[in-house]
Amino acid sequence: MTSLPAQPPPKRLGLAIDLDTCVGCQACVVSCKEWNTGGYPAPLSDLNPYGPEQTGAWLNRVHGYEVGEGDAGRTVHFPRSCLHCENAACVTVCPTGASYKRDEDGIVLVDEEMCIGCGLCAWACPYGAREMDPLGGVMKKCTLCIDRIYNETIPKAERQPACVNACPAKARHFGDFADPNSNVSKLTVERGGMDLMPELDYRPTNKYLPPRPARKEAASTAKPLQPAGGGGFLAWLDQALSD
Repeated sequence: MTSLPAQPPPKRLGLAIDLDTCVGCQACVVSCKEWNTGGYPAPLSDLNPYGPEQTGAWLNRVHGYEVGEGDAGRTVHFPRSCLHCENAACVTVCPTGASYKRDEDGIVLVDEEMCIGCGLCAWACPYGAREMDPLGGVMKKCTLCIDRIYNETIPKAERQPACVNACPAKARHFGDFADPNSNVSKLTVERGGMDLMPELDYRPTNKYLPPRPARKEAASTAKPLQPAGGGGFLAWLDQALSD
């Protein structure tokens, strides 16, 4: 009797997002829009793009928040997209089965041919990760660039989500959370990666790496620059270069 070949264990693909190094530049937002407008969930429509009230479908957004007070205050940039939850409520509530979760890698997708645009998945998602396309009348969401990460026609180093490739601060990391030795699993352990709203038990795959405490020694020990005899910008520059 011939035994069947062993099946590889399922993956759990997702992102580890470093809130300490994200600078809020929006490169991930723009690259996501560009890739997906011509990719798997295409098109991502825009309405009145040059007018005073623009709207459209964006699968990735970055919000900035002021946290702390005084010397402890800082700006934290918070990227937001689908977290590809293990217990995805958006999949459970979908009346047509358009929202589904892949067994082999845990990616949550939308079959637009089955989507009726009822919006129930958006109501069920506490993370605000669903986007109704205003022209198509169907739901859009992050796909982890599924048409990119499995695309063998592009260099292997580029087979990761467009947002990861575009991030200049290397704040976004892509990998397999089912593998404890993967880059994202190690980062999550080392940095105390967090689930959003863990009390809901949705078990999001994506993890957020918290900001590190601010370092105060630089501000307290820095020597103030004093202008040389003549003063002005050139004198300041001369002293700065000579220190």
